[in-house]
Amino acid sequence: MTRLLVKLFVKDYEKTEMCKVRTAYGVLTSIVGIICNLILFGTKLGIGLIINSISVMADAFNNLSDAASSVIGLVGVKLAERPADKEHPFGHGRFEYIAAIAVAFLILQVGYSCFKSAFTKILHPETVGFNWILVGILCLSVLVKVWLSIFNKTLGKRINSSVMKATSADAFGDVLITSVTIISIIIGKVTGLAIDGWMGIVVSIFVFMAGINIAKETLKPLLGEAVDREVYNRITDKVNSYTGIVGSHDLIVHNYGPTHTMATIHAEVSNDVKLEEAHETIDLIERDVLRDMGIFLVIHIDPVEVNDAKVLENRNMVIEVIKEIEPKATIHDFRMVNCENQINFFFDLVVPYSYDEKKEQELLMRIIESIQKLDEKFESVITIENSYIAD
Repeated sequence: MTRLLVKLFVKDYEKTEMCKVRTAYGVLTSIVGIICNLILFGTKLGIGLIINSISVMADAFNNLSDAASSVIGLVGVKLAERPADKEHPFGHGRFEYIAAIAVAFLILQVGYSCFKSAFTKILHPETVGFNWILVGILCLSVLVKVWLSIFNKTLGKRINSSVMKATSADAFGDVLITSVTIISIIIGKVTGLAIDGWMGIVVSIFVFMAGINIAKETLKPLLGEAVDREVYNRITDKVNSYTGIVGSHDLIVHNYGPTHTMATIHAEVSNDVKLEEAHETIDLIERDVLRDMGIFLVIHIDPVEVNDAKVLENRNMVIEVIKEIEPKATIHDFRMVNCENQINFFFDLVVPYSYDEKKEQELLMRIIESIQKLDEKFESVITIENSYIAD
């Protein structure tokens, strides 16, 4: 069913990196969610009125609120599709994250309502009345919601959509709540025990956790997150593959939505290469990365020594000293300046985020002292940095 719907309603569905294709996926999942929830709402409300069941009618209005989640998703993906303008030069892609946060808060609200209702039932236990029509409706609701959750999760992974993943979690929360209701009804019928309150507490905790996790995952790109290791390798390998590039460092990726990414990186080139030649290479890399990866990359040129044997020897010596003290630390931008009575080493030191300011200073002094022990003429001027790569 999922594959059929995608083929029917998403043009060029395999080109998921295209903004219009992503929007088409989002519109499809939102409309499917609205239709399914409205059907469940109408069915449950009609049968609830016929059999005069308050619980069935209450569940019907819960499905109506679920349709609101799909509406939020629809609005989010449509707003995210809007192109860049004067006020928003990087586009509107982050609207999708905002929509996902809104859905996450709806999930938290559902969890709170479930907890409140369950707590009341624990204080005032009562056996849920058994009715085959009620059980049948609830089972149908579970089947629809299971499919809806899988549908959103599958397509959400395909296009890396936060709002679709959030909608999937919302539907799965309904599955848990309704399933507990069914189990409570059956156990109440067989044993006469009123356990739905306790089971509701357990379910509400799961729903709360789902909402919190979605909010946390969605806030990461909004706050600014470390570069994923796979993305880091793809970009640096691409940059380093060009003739004239000695190495690269300080890659920072800015996410303005799933299809809007900007990045900056420092590319190392030999210090004897003409500036015009290096600039031409950098321009070529930036154009190729934008075309091949869809990333707007800005490259800063760092000239490095690649021919002076003494500089290279001392650089390797410094690296070995640092590795013995802190294996996770790395260096870049190494320069050596010969003075009359001393030799100065200038370089940037990248340390793990586990280091606080005190540990950084202790590490700094140990490195300076260890290098100076090799030759009293050695003086080190070190700038400490943190890595932008996710561990």
